[in-house]
Amino acid sequence: MTNLINFYFNGQFYTLSKPITLLELLIYFNYQPSLLVIEYNRSICNKESWSKITIQMNDKIEAVSIVGGG
Repeated sequence: MTNLINFYFNGQFYTLSKPITLLELLIYFNYQPSLLVIEYNRSICNKESWSKITIQMNDKIEAVSIVGGG
């Protein structure tokens, strides 16, 4: 039997059938990592750790895009 992983990404509920890293999640959703700030379980997460963090049950992840303007 498969252990499903439930988590929230940008306020939406998702389920994984296998573990993935935070970086893999961002790539799957076509985010440009160089233009993002990630909040992982209510803490800002540095980019160096994105490939080391495996999404766990009930994680809450928010991706905020950096935009310029004038």
